[in-house]
Amino acid sequence: MLPVYLCAMAQTLNTLVLAMALLAGSALAGTQEEIDHLLNYVANTSCKYDRNGTIHDGPEARDHINMKYEHYKKRVKTAEDFIRYSATKSLMSGKKYKIRCPGAEAVLASDWLLDELKVFRENGEK
Repeated sequence: MLPVYLCAMAQTLNTLVLAMALLAGSALAGTQEEIDHLLNYVANTSCKYDRNGTIHDGPEARDHINMKYEHYKKRVKTAEDFIRYSATKSLMSGKKYKIRCPGAEAVLASDWLLDELKVFRENGEK
């Protein structure tokens, strides 16, 4: 039989391990929620996605970004990783993706998505 203090230490360690697991799960859920929001944002925009000089509407852009996300999913730990790996530039040409919104200058897709991620976080939409 273990001394009482060892039982208490084991109980504390178990509680700590459980708490860490719950926090990790919560962070992953938050990241996935942010990624889902960004994918929906792309799909529902009136802006056009410029990939290698070819213009795509929101749903087409979302499908392409999601395909790249599925490929890089194991590397993605944050929404910023998602943007970096899935929505920044062409793997084939190295050209950066651009967003072309009506009445505005083209912007880099990474900047456009990082701006939306900031707004999403500030509004506490999680």
